[in-house]
Amino acid sequence: MSTITAVRDPQARRRLTALMLGLALLWPMLVLSEFKPWLLFDARNLEVFGNYLAGFVPPATSGEFLGELARATLQTLAMATAGIALSLLIAAPLAFLSTQALSVSRIGPGPGRRRGQVLRTLARGVLTVLRALPEVVWALVFVRALSLGPAAGVLALAITYGGMLGKVYADILESADRRPARALLEGGSGRLAALFYGLLPNAAQELVSYTVYRWECALRASVVMGFVGAGGLGQLMDQSTKMLNGGEACTILLTFLLLVLLADALSSALRRLLA
Repeated sequence: MSTITAVRDPQARRRLTALMLGLALLWPMLVLSEFKPWLLFDARNLEVFGNYLAGFVPPATSGEFLGELARATLQTLAMATAGIALSLLIAAPLAFLSTQALSVSRIGPGPGRRRGQVLRTLARGVLTVLRALPEVVWALVFVRALSLGPAAGVLALAITYGGMLGKVYADILESADRRPARALLEGGSGRLAALFYGLLPNAAQELVSYTVYRWECALRASVVMGFVGAGGLGQLMDQSTKMLNGGEACTILLTFLLLVLLADALSSALRRLLA
C-alpha cells in the first residue's frame, strides 16, 4: 500500500512573512482613512439609506427629461471622444520619443547616445507632469478660464489622459518583441519604419485595448467633471440630486451603465478585428 508523503512548500515562510508585512502596512492605512464598514449596517444608517434608494423607483421617463438626457449623453460622448482624440496627439509623439526600443544609439557606440537619453528623460518627465494632476483639477482650472461647458472637460481629459496614454504606450512598446524593430534599425531603417513594421504589429491589440479602456475611463471622468460645471451627464446628475429627484438620478445611472457596456462591446470587437 502506497503512502502519500506531504511535501512542504519551500516558499511558505517567505509567503507568510510577506502576508504579515502587508497586513502590518495596510492596518495604519485603514485607520488613517477612517475605514469603518460596520457603520453601514447600523440600523439608523440602513433606514436612511433605504429611504434614499426608495426614491430611485420608478425611473423618470417624461419626454422633457428624456430629451435633456439625450442631449447630455451626446455631450458626454463628445467630451470623452474629443478628449481622447486630443490626448492621442499628445501621447503618441511623447511615447515615440521615450521608448528605448526605437533608440538607434543603442545599436552601438555613437555621438547620439547621450542626446537620445536626454530626450527620453525629458519626454518621460513631461508625461509625468501631465498625468500628475487629476482631470477634475484641470477641469476646475479650465472652467475658470473658459466658463462652464464641455470645452473645459475636453481640455482636462486631453492633458491628463495624454500623460497616461503616453506612459503606458511607451511601456507596451518596451515590453513587445523588439527583435523585428532591432533588425530593421540595424539594417539602416528609420525609427518610424521600425515602429510601424517592427513594434506595432506585435503590440497593436494591447494598444487598442488600452486606448478603448481609457475612453471608457474618460466617459466616467466626464460624468464626474460635470459636477464642477463641465456639462454632460454629470451636470444633469448634479441638478437631479440637488433637487432630490431620485427617479431622474436612476435614469441617468442606467444610461451611464449602457455607455460602459457600449465601451466594453467596442473593445471586444476591435480586439477580434485585430486578432
